[in-house]
This record gives sequence, structure tokens and C-alpha cells, in this order.
Amino acid sequence: MMNKNKCVYLHAKLKLYLFYMKRLFTLTIAVLLTFTLHAQSFESATEAVKNMGVGWNLGNTLEAFNSNGSRQGLESEIYWGAPYTEPKLMHMMKDAGFGAIRVPVTWMNHMDANGKVDEAWMNRVRTVVDYVLDAGMYCILNVHHDTGSGNVHWLHANMSTYNSCRSKYEYLWQQIATTFKDYDQRLLFESYNEMLDKYNSWCFATFNSSSKYIAADAADAYEAINNYAQSFVTTVRGTGGNNAKRNLVVNTYGACNGSGTWNSHLQDPLKEMKMPSDPAGAGHIAFQVHTYPDISNLNNAKNEVTQMFSLLNNHLVSKGGPVIVGEWGTSNVDAAISDYDADRAKYLDFVTFFVKKAKEGGFGLFYWMGISNGSDRSIPVFSQADLAQTMIEAYHGTTDGFVYPSRDDLGPSVYEVSYNSQWGELNLIGSAIKTADYSRLELELAEKPATGLLQFKVYPAEKNYAINASSNTLNFNTSTMGATINRVTMQSSSATAKVTVKSVTLVKTDGTKYTQVVSPFWGCSVKESFTTGINTVRTNTPASNVFYNLQGQRVTPRKGIYIHNGRKVIIK
Repeated sequence: MMNKNKCVYLHAKLKLYLFYMKRLFTLTIAVLLTFTLHAQSFESATEAVKNMGVGWNLGNTLEAFNSNGSRQGLESEIYWGAPYTEPKLMHMMKDAGFGAIRVPVTWMNHMDANGKVDEAWMNRVRTVVDYVLDAGMYCILNVHHDTGSGNVHWLHANMSTYNSCRSKYEYLWQQIATTFKDYDQRLLFESYNEMLDKYNSWCFATFNSSSKYIAADAADAYEAINNYAQSFVTTVRGTGGNNAKRNLVVNTYGACNGSGTWNSHLQDPLKEMKMPSDPAGAGHIAFQVHTYPDISNLNNAKNEVTQMFSLLNNHLVSKGGPVIVGEWGTSNVDAAISDYDADRAKYLDFVTFFVKKAKEGGFGLFYWMGISNGSDRSIPVFSQADLAQTMIEAYHGTTDGFVYPSRDDLGPSVYEVSYNSQWGELNLIGSAIKTADYSRLELELAEKPATGLLQFKVYPAEKNYAINASSNTLNFNTSTMGATINRVTMQSSSATAKVTVKSVTLVKTDGTKYTQVVSPFWGCSVKESFTTGINTVRTNTPASNVFYNLQGQRVTPRKGIYIHNGRKVIIK
């Protein structure tokens, strides 16, 4: 029989136990509520797309790779003619009105056989992402040329490849997601770029097969795409942190957009794309497509764009996610003489139409690369300042307060080229041209080169042409190069040669001249200098508040080049 004192003691102990259990329960509820409120505050994919505004691709940079797929170091960033990325480039984009940067990254040339990413490469990718976010923009980080046409790429849209590469693919995303799991909502992950089937088919699966369509293989390709997308989402969510709610992007087969009427299977990549199952719940996944329409007939191009946005609404947005046009331009956006060069008015008309339609429909848009390219990025200036300005004006209705520095503001440039490898190559022409349209390539050096020091190399034939000049000006007949050229470089037989290039000009058969911007290909470095014509350089805003941009519009200055009291000034 229990005595009275013991009963009182046990009763008091029970009360104390219940008190602490109640406190623990209350604390647990508070923690869960705090977590829930935090999770709910993480914006949806639809909100993110709206908040991004106009985006741009940092192309030919972190996605560059050796054609044989061999391991590379950090030098791969400049392998395709772009300079090492610096923070000032991102600040220029932000100051021009851009709100987001897509950072394409190729990983295969920086992984070991087991799929482990080189630490130095991961750190470099992180540094570039930080440049974007620190400038106040959104960033999309992806897996880029690990997909593509050809055997060097390891991710292909068929189930046999998915099954054999699944663990490596998931391990890659586990590493990326873990590295960035504490980053805020302005960082989005993109699953893969333009993944193709075993036939390397564009437009829709199996289009490149001998019969132009094989139902069973096409179904296999679309099943694989959806499996890759699901693996991506599940893996990223499993790493925790902000990745539990981070907005993610999954691409259709080949990033195809479904537009066009010439084949009944064009819409299959949209129809067969599924919304992945997401532990985060609804609203945190966006779809992505790419488009490069032919604008030779502008009305047809505009109709195609209108059709495309309608299809994206019907087949993708209806599945519960917004759509990002992750790459766009026109069909010859990468050509030496692009639509922008050939018919500027038509191109800007198309761009205005495209941007306005995208904003009207709530679609994200990331222009492919050209507006600042090659060595222009290291200055930095816009290669196509009026194009950048057109995009921003079409989206925001104004360019007031934004700045668009260009080479025209800086005066003539001179390139000091230092070779560091025998037969290193300097890019003179880095895009495809039809030689029948051109008469010659003009190259002006600061002085006559020594006999046997330099030679041209022409791609894709990889044919060499000796340079035995009688003066410092060289004229190279393009008709000797073959029907099509996709690159012309200048090589040095000396690993220590230094050459000063004053100008490179491509001349059409009608006499029209196009100035080329040189850049390193491999085995050399380039230092560019200018005669700026700027009278005063200031590091602070001058006292008077009346400033004009270089188009003569009165603006509120931030960073860049302006007209102030009749003179050009730089505000840093």
C-alpha cells in the first residue's frame, strides 16, 4: 500500500513531466510553423519567371569543351573564344535592364570516370554564379553539352542510356545541388539542355532515322526524357536546404517547341512531356524550350511565334508549370553575317514582336549570347547595343535609367597577341560563312610579319595557308577556302611570338565590309587597348545632375559612359 508522502511525490513528478511535455510540444509546433511559413515564402516558378524579366545566355563560356571529350582544366572557359568571365560583365547586364542570366555548363570534361566533379571546376562555376547573384539578377544553372549530337556526349534520350547512366547523372546533380543548397530563390537549376535520341534527331524523336519516324523508338526517347526529368527533381529535393523548394527547370525532348505545320509529329515533344512528381508540391517546376525561327519572311516568322506560344500554353502550361524560352534568336544567330547584320530593321522588328508576345503570355525569355560576345565581354561593352536596348524597351516600355556601352564609345582598338604554344590559334572568323558571298579577308598588322612566322588555318577542312606578306596588310582570297567556312584562325610557328593586330575585315562581293573582333582560340592570349576619345574619367557622379546616354536620351546615371556638360564621362 502506497503511503501519502510517496503519492504526493509521484503526483508532483507527473505534473512536472506533463509541463515539460507541453513545452516540448509547443516548441515543436512553433518550429514546424516557422518552417512552413518559410517554405510558403519561397516564390513559385510562375512568380520567378515574371520576376526575371529579360534574360541572357552566358554562351561559349563554361559550356566550352574539347571535341574529343578529354579532361580539361579551368582553361576550358576560354576555349571557344570568350574571355574569363568577370563581375563587371554582370553589372553591365544589370545596368542595361536585364534581370536574369542563364549559365550553361558542360561537366563531362571536368569529371573523373566515376562522375566526381573536379573541385576546382565546381568552385569556378560557383564563382560565376556568385557574379550573377551579386549583381542582383536571377541565375539558371544547367547541365549543357553533356547532351547533344554525337558520341562524345554521354546523356542521350533512350532508355538503355538512361538505365546505364542514371546513377552517374543523379550523382552529378547531387554534387551540384549540395554545393548550392543554401543559395536563395534567385538560383534555379535546369536538368539538361538539348537531349537527343540515338539517331541525333532534332524537331522530334526519330526524325533523323532513315524512315523519318519510328513509333517505338520515339516512345522510348520520350519515356527517357521523362525519366531524366524525374531523376533530376528527386535528386535535387533529396539534398535538402533551400533545394527542398527551389524552382527547377525541365526541358522537352531536344528543347523542341512544337511550332510549324510541315510534320504531324512536331508537337510530340510537348504532348509527351510530363510534369515530374515533386516532393515540394505543386508550383515549383518550369518547362523550357528553345526557338530559332527563320525570319526571311517576317510575317511567317511572326505567325510561327504566335503559334508556338499557343502550343506551349495548351501542352505545357496546362500541366501546371510556366514555360521559359531558354534560348532564342533567329536561324543564323551564330553566323558571321547574321540576320542582325544583313537586315537590321527587320531583325529589330522581329525582336520587338517576340519580346512583347513573350511578356504578354507570361513566358520567360533568355536571348542566346550575341549581344555581348568574345572580347567585348572583357571590356565590357555590348557587341549589339541597339539590340539589347530594343529588347529592354519592348519588355519594359522604356530604357530610361539603363545604359548600353558599345565599342563606338571607345574608339579604334588594337589587339596585342601573345602566343604561348607553337601553332596556337587566334580567331579571325569564328562563325559559318558561304565563301561565294565574300571576296576576301583583310588583315592589318602593326608591322610586316617575319617569313614563315604566321599562317592561316581554315575550318572545317583544317587546311593551312602560309602567310608570306610583302607588307603589314594581308588580303586573303576566300574563294580558295572551300564552299563553307566555320572558322579562320591565325597560327604562329613560334611559341613566344608577339603580334599586334590593328584590324580584321571580312569583305563581301558587293564591297560591303564587316569588322571582325578577334579572340583567342587556344595557345594565345589577347590584350585589347583603345583610343577612347573620352575627355574626363570620373569615379564619382559629377555635381550636375543632367546626363544623357549615347543615344541622346536624358537618363539617371548609374555605371557606364554618359554625355555630361558636352563631354563623355565614365561613372564607375
